[in-house]
Amino acid sequence: MLRKLLIVAGLVALSSGNVLAAGNAEAGKAKSAVCAACHGANGISTLSVNPNLAGQVPGYIAAQLDAFKSGERQNAIMASQAAGLSTQDMADLDAFYASMEPNIEVTLTEDEAKLAEAGARIYRGGYSERGISACMSCHGPAGHGIPKNYPRVSAQHREYLEKSLLDYKKGNRKGYKGIMHSIAFGLSEQQIKELAAYMAGLN
Repeated sequence: MLRKLLIVAGLVALSSGNVLAAGNAEAGKAKSAVCAACHGANGISTLSVNPNLAGQVPGYIAAQLDAFKSGERQNAIMASQAAGLSTQDMADLDAFYASMEPNIEVTLTEDEAKLAEAGARIYRGGYSERGISACMSCHGPAGHGIPKNYPRVSAQHREYLEKSLLDYKKGNRKGYKGIMHSIAFGLSEQQIKELAAYMAGLN
């Protein structure tokens, strides 16, 4: 019985691909030149609708690249970028961005600060009316995430966070085992704006 379990475990490990690949940050740096056009040379995007990659939790970027390559996650630009990447390439890029400091200064306007104040209540306490637990239970009190499935949401652009939550709400993006779709579906667009403002202000 134990031998059968070990064989099954081995097959799972082989099918896990980039999940188990050991990444090399230096190799990832050399491979990241093409990523810089949209995500910045230092992993901080100059376009607020594109995500910052610097300081993302280990394993998350590799998993997302694999999802783009397989078609599980839909985005024409990212699908074409991921198409030629090997499992090792993904692991190397993941290691590079995970090793970087997520240095980003976020200045909220007065209106955004008011939104963030409301968003803090959901992020830290959940939304019991819809059975939504606190966001920090998966993403951490400071938004630093938990490898590999729960990403960093701090040091991120407000516009990108808002768009992502709206995509989850509309079903255009599912997230880990559909969890994020279920959560965002129960939030109003106003609550999503509030959450995005709060998470963007986390450090």
